[in-house]
Amino acid sequence: MTRRTPWIRRAARRVRLPATRRGRRRALRVAVLACVLALLPATWTNAAAGSRVRTVEDVPAAPVAVVFGAGLWDGEPSPYLAHRLDAAARLYERGTVRAVLVTGDNSREDYDEPDAMRAYLVAHGVPAGRIVGDYAGFDTWDSCTRARRVFGVDRAVLVSQGFHIRRALALCGAAGIEAYGVGVDDRHDVTWYYGGIREVFAAAKAVAEAAVRPDPRFLGPREDGVAAALR
Repeated sequence: MTRRTPWIRRAARRVRLPATRRGRRRALRVAVLACVLALLPATWTNAAAGSRVRTVEDVPAAPVAVVFGAGLWDGEPSPYLAHRLDAAARLYERGTVRAVLVTGDNSREDYDEPDAMRAYLVAHGVPAGRIVGDYAGFDTWDSCTRARRVFGVDRAVLVSQGFHIRRALALCGAAGIEAYGVGVDDRHDVTWYYGGIREVFAAAKAVAEAAVRPDPRFLGPREDGVAAALR
């Protein structure tokens, strides 16, 4: 038998269950409490979103759709992002929204989510003049607070996958935007399940952001792009 190294023996001692029944009960209570505390932020995002997650067909009209970035593949929208953009194009076609704010990452010269999103929407029938780009939407809070503080959005339809839309609704609500959300359906593959697990941890950050309401990574001056698109 292979001799265990000292650090393995120390690790084994650390994870050893308590020897007494009372100790095991105490360990179980601590584990349950830890699980409850870990899930509280996700419970908050679900409660904050309430019944405002809808479909393209039944979401209430609003001036603007806000589409959150979800990555590029070789400069083109990833499949998940393409599905968000498809939903936004349908919202525009139905007359549910009159403009689309695409918000994503452009922190590097060789990575430009908003322009890729714009090109996709134009190719799918949305006039270029109705599309506004937010190039500093580095995360969900930045996108929400910039939509309100930089672009003047106070009422919107948010578009994202189902595992993310409730957090987006909670944060945009905290930023001062009255919003409904369209939760885009996707195949429940590895990416979907990863996104769902990631949301459990991202919800804790969202609670802090909603409470503190920090400035985004980059605020910048007020822009009239959304107002111009609506005109």
